[in-house]
Amino acid sequence: MSDNFPSPTSTVPSRAGVFLGYLDYFRTRVIAKVEGLDVPEQRRSRLPSGWAPLEVVKHLMFVELRWLEWGFEGRSVDDPWGDQRDEHWYVSPDETAADLIGALIAQGVRSKAIIEGNDLATVGQPGPRWEGAEPATLERILFHLVQEYARHLGHLDIVVEIANGTVGE
Repeated sequence: MSDNFPSPTSTVPSRAGVFLGYLDYFRTRVIAKVEGLDVPEQRRSRLPSGWAPLEVVKHLMFVELRWLEWGFEGRSVDDPWGDQRDEHWYVSPDETAADLIGALIAQGVRSKAIIEGNDLATVGQPGPRWEGAEPATLERILFHLVQEYARHLGHLDIVVEIANGTVGE
């Protein structure tokens, strides 16, 4: 995992490497933000929408699972929406920060293998993830994942600042 923001001037051997660098960086920063909170703050919502920082961790793990394994690879996934209950993100009381962070890291390893094992122009497998639409290319999926991570890391920046005053990356 990387704590260094992937500079646009850094040499990267491939376009896939650019995506991997950003995803790794964002994943690392999300984890650091959540680990920087005490346990009550990890589970507490400070926003009207009601989500808690641990729910973001679980959500992002499922986002990668849904888009890369269930969608792109067309793998069967028992519960692709397992981060939700009653159409809201959900973390059960018995799920710990360590478990959820470990699951996100493990998902990142699986995601990296998928990305490195395919050309960015490869079209995903048909299946329920696409809800009847044509499957997307790996590159389009990766753009979506980068956007998803960047947005939620920004959300966490605000929540952490409210919770304990820590600002910045």
